[in-house]
Amino acid sequence: MKRKFKIMGIILFSILLLWVFFAVIPPDKVIEDNPFIIKPGERPLVAAHRGGKNLNPENTFKAFDDAVFNYGIDILELDLCLTKDQKLVAIHDLWINECSDVEEVTGSKEKYLIREHTLDELREFNFGAKFMNKAGQMPYNNLVEKEQADRKDVIKTNKLAIATIDEIFEAYKDTKLMFIVEIKDEGEAGLIAADILNSLITENLKNYKLNKRVVIGTFHTEIEKYLKEKYSNLMRGGSVGEVTKFVLTQMFGVNIFDNSSFSCLQIPVKKKAFGVEFNLAKKTYVKRAHRRNISVQYWTINDKEEMRRLIELGADVIMTDNPDMLVELLEEMGM
Repeated sequence: MKRKFKIMGIILFSILLLWVFFAVIPPDKVIEDNPFIIKPGERPLVAAHRGGKNLNPENTFKAFDDAVFNYGIDILELDLCLTKDQKLVAIHDLWINECSDVEEVTGSKEKYLIREHTLDELREFNFGAKFMNKAGQMPYNNLVEKEQADRKDVIKTNKLAIATIDEIFEAYKDTKLMFIVEIKDEGEAGLIAADILNSLITENLKNYKLNKRVVIGTFHTEIEKYLKEKYSNLMRGGSVGEVTKFVLTQMFGVNIFDNSSFSCLQIPVKKKAFGVEFNLAKKTYVKRAHRRNISVQYWTINDKEEMRRLIELGADVIMTDNPDMLVELLEEMGM
């Protein structure tokens, strides 16, 4: 009996020793220099989610310019969809009904899919029409009439036309602004979107170093795999599968099993899985991500005290619909 206990003790001790070895072995860095990581004690990078959608019509130059020039944000966060004529436009959904006056203009409530229309056709619509500000007002709802002759010009002048990623990169090329972009399309359209992004970033590599200013994400496994294999030079956000694996390996402290290749860990503060709610806003995740030079980016944070908690946690990036709130908090904290 004593011999059995002794053997069990040796086995348990060996398992414990192996687990400690896995936990402390230094992991390889994913990227040598990650511009999305802050130094200890620095303030987090402020990312305007959809350009700061609680302040201005989302994904429009009215929102982008306000966030960049009035609030001095560090990062624009936006989603990209492919048009019929293969232009990448900034919009959250694959259709435009929720953020434009398309239904009023066309008289139809059917989804007006971006993939089925050209950029010129999309430019017919007012992308500020559905925006409601914090005072409960809709200041751009009646900006233009349905049959107005100069409709397109008025919309463009008011910075409420749908914007392409080419135009966005061009507008802020001389600034230090960085970008978090997500490819929304799947399948062939998503692959084309990846090709377009690579071309834009490569073409501007010499003068504006977009390869150090843009991180690309996607929820689609095939697009993530395509980016990883064909464009390994581009910075990527983790896919759902990659992020899940990272969190699990860090949760159990088995770093040796983490072979993540993404440069930015983009996560909410909480995530429900298997009927259990997991807290992802932990210092241990931040520290272990930093050991691999992975930037930790939390979305979408619109509560001031939640922002404060993440700042104290050492988060690298905080994405918010209210960049004014985050900037105000940083000033209050002397950052």
